[in-house]
Amino acid sequence: MIRLASSTLVELDPRVSVPTYDRSQVRTGIVHVGVGGFHRAHQAMYLDQLMEQGQPGATEWGITGVGLLPHDRTMGEILNTQDCLYTLVVKHPGGQRTARVIGSMIDYLFAPDDPEAVLARMSAPETRIVSLTVTEGGYHANQVTGEFEVGDPGILADLDTARAASGTPTTAFGYIVEALARRRADGIAPFTVMSCDNIQGNGDVAHAMITAFATLRDPGLGAWIDRTVAFPNSMVDRITPVTTDEDRAMVREEFGIDDGWPVVCEPFAQWALEDHFELGRPALEHVGVQMVTDVVPYELMKLRLLNAGHQAICYLGYLSGYRYAHEVSQDNLFATFLLAYMQIEAAPTLAPVPGVDLDAYQHQLVERFANPEIRDTLARLCAETSDRIPKFVIPVIQHNLTHGGQVRLSALVLASWARYAEGVDDKEQAIDIVDRRRDELVERAHRQVQEPLAFLEDHTLFGDLRDEARFAEPYAEALKSLHTIGARATLLAWQQGPHSTRD
Repeated sequence: MIRLASSTLVELDPRVSVPTYDRSQVRTGIVHVGVGGFHRAHQAMYLDQLMEQGQPGATEWGITGVGLLPHDRTMGEILNTQDCLYTLVVKHPGGQRTARVIGSMIDYLFAPDDPEAVLARMSAPETRIVSLTVTEGGYHANQVTGEFEVGDPGILADLDTARAASGTPTTAFGYIVEALARRRADGIAPFTVMSCDNIQGNGDVAHAMITAFATLRDPGLGAWIDRTVAFPNSMVDRITPVTTDEDRAMVREEFGIDDGWPVVCEPFAQWALEDHFELGRPALEHVGVQMVTDVVPYELMKLRLLNAGHQAICYLGYLSGYRYAHEVSQDNLFATFLLAYMQIEAAPTLAPVPGVDLDAYQHQLVERFANPEIRDTLARLCAETSDRIPKFVIPVIQHNLTHGGQVRLSALVLASWARYAEGVDDKEQAIDIVDRRRDELVERAHRQVQEPLAFLEDHTLFGDLRDEARFAEPYAEALKSLHTIGARATLLAWQQGPHSTRD
C-alpha cells in the first residue's frame, strides 16, 4: 500500500496516470472556494489536463483551495498531508475503472484557522480568478424575486462594520468582497469571479448578489465591483457522487493507493464557459471546454433536462424503496417516466443548442443515470430541494402554463416532493429531510392530507402555482394518489390511465 504524496508518485501502479509536469513550477492563479468532489472531478481535472499537455502558461493557473465550513477542516487536513494530490477514478458503465492522480491543486487553506492567509492569497496580483462551488443556496438570492437575502447570520456578521474592519470574514461573499476592497485600495486590478454552480445565469447571479452585498457594506465599493469585475456565466456537468469509505477501499484494493479523499465520477464531462475574463484565463479550449459568447442555451439544457430529470425520479424512487439513482433509472417504469418528462414537458421549453442533438442528449441522460458504477444516492439528489426545484422544475412549469404546454408530469414531480417531505416512505421507513427550510416544509407537508394544496403555500418557492387550476388540479390528484396507493402504483397509473403520459 502506497501513501499518496509527491514523493511516491513514481511508485504507483503503472495503470494509474500521474502528473508528468513539474508541480514545483505550478503557481496559484486561481483560488477556489468550496472544494467538493465536483470541483475536483471537473475544474481541477480540466486544469490538470492543460498542464499535462504542456500548454504555454498552463502552470500559471494552479489552484489554491479554500474551505469555509466546519466539515471542510478534515478535507484540508487530508489533502495537505497528500501534497494536495488526490486520485480521480472514472467509473465506466461496464465496470472498467480508470485512475488519474490530479496535480493542479497546490495548496488548501481552511479559512477559519487563518482568514488572513486566504485574503492574502486572493489579494495577490498573481491570483486572477476566484471560482466558486458553494451550492445554489450559497448565493443568498430570493427564489422568486431574485433579490439579495440579507438574513443569513454569516452575511449579517460580515456586514457588521467592526467585523468588516477587522478583516475576518466568515462567508464566501465576505472573503471575496474584502479581497476586492484590498485590491482596489492597492491599485491592483480585480480578479474575475467564476461561478461553477448549478444556477441559471450563475455569473449574472454572482454579479448581482456580490454587488448587492458589497453595496450594503460600502456603496462606493459596490459600484466599483459592479463596474470593473468580470462574472462569466458557465454550464458545468459531471455526475460526481459523494466519496464513501467504499470508494477509499476500492482505491486501496484496486490501485494500491492509500488516499484519504479520492473522487469517483462518470466518464461524461462538459463545460461551456463564457469567454469574459479581465485578467486572462487558462487556454481551456485545448482540453475540450466550450468557450462561448452565450452560455444560456447550454445551461438551460442542463438545468431543465439533467438537473430537473434527477428531481423527476429521486422522490418517487425514494418513496418506492430505492436508494440509488442507477436502481431507479434501470427500472423501466421510472426510466419511461423520466424520458416522457424530458420529451413532453422539459425539452419543448428549450431553444436549439448549438452543436447538441437534444433528443440524443435526453436518451444519453437516461443511460448516464443508470450507470451502476457511480452509485449516486437518491438522498443526495433529494437534499436541499428548496434550492433546486425553483431553479430546475418551476421554470418548466411556468413556461408551459404560459405557452399552453403540458404540466401533468411536473405536477407529479412536485407532489412527490411534497409527499417525501412528510418524512416517511411507502414502507414506513423514516426519511431524513435535509433542507435549510426543513421545519417549514415538514409543517406544511403534515397538513396536506386535510389541505391538499398546503405545501404550495410558500410563494417564495412556488410563485402562484397554488392558484393555477391547470396545475393545482393534477397536483392534488397526484398527491391523493401517492397517499392512497403509493409512489410506484401512482407512477404506473399516471402512465397507463386515462391521463397517460402518451396522450
